[in-house]
Amino acid sequence: MVATELEELRKVDIRTVDASTLADIGEIRIDRTLPKEERLLAFIREVRNPFCFICNGMVVKTSFSDTDESLEKKLVKLCARMAEV
Repeated sequence: MVATELEELRKVDIRTVDASTLADIGEIRIDRTLPKEERLLAFIREVRNPFCFICNGMVVKTSFSDTDESLEKKLVKLCARMAEV
């Protein structure tokens, strides 16, 4: 996949996308014995659009930021904030 193709995938509008064209990540199986890079490539091949997919019957749109903080750390912070409310 080239940068222009990824950019087009990123632009998919969650409100107008045809959900039947999206992969269900619950059905994706990746060989965990593969090296990290190969697992990532396998996931992208299977999901087809890493920015928009189906998860538990819902259309999900993701975005990524250029940061050193991991998703796991961000989720921990979010849960901590939600627990304070």
